[in-house]
Amino acid sequence: MADENLDQIIDMPEQSDMINDAKTQARYAVEHFKVESQISNYIKKFFDEKYGPNWHCVVGKHFNSYTSYESKRYMFFYEGQMAILLYKMG
Repeated sequence: MADENLDQIIDMPEQSDMINDAKTQARYAVEHFKVESQISNYIKKFFDEKYGPNWHCVVGKHFNSYTSYESKRYMFFYEGQMAILLYKMG
C-alpha cells in the first residue's frame, strides 16, 4: 500500500483529489453530524457522486474489517476519535 502507519492506510492515487476529498469531507461530516451512520452516508454519497458508484464507508470508534477493494481505491484514517474506512468495490 502507498502509505501505511498506525493512523492511516492509504491506497489511492497520489496525483488525484481523492485523498484530500476524503479528509475534507470527513472533517465536515464529523463536525456537522453526530450519528455515525449519518457521517458514513454523507461521505459515501459525496464519493459516489464525484468518483462514480459503489463506494462503501464505515465510521466508528471501534470496528474491525476484512475487505476486498478495487486497486487504488482504499483509505483508512482517523478524524478526531472517529475511524473512517472508505473503499470502492463493485
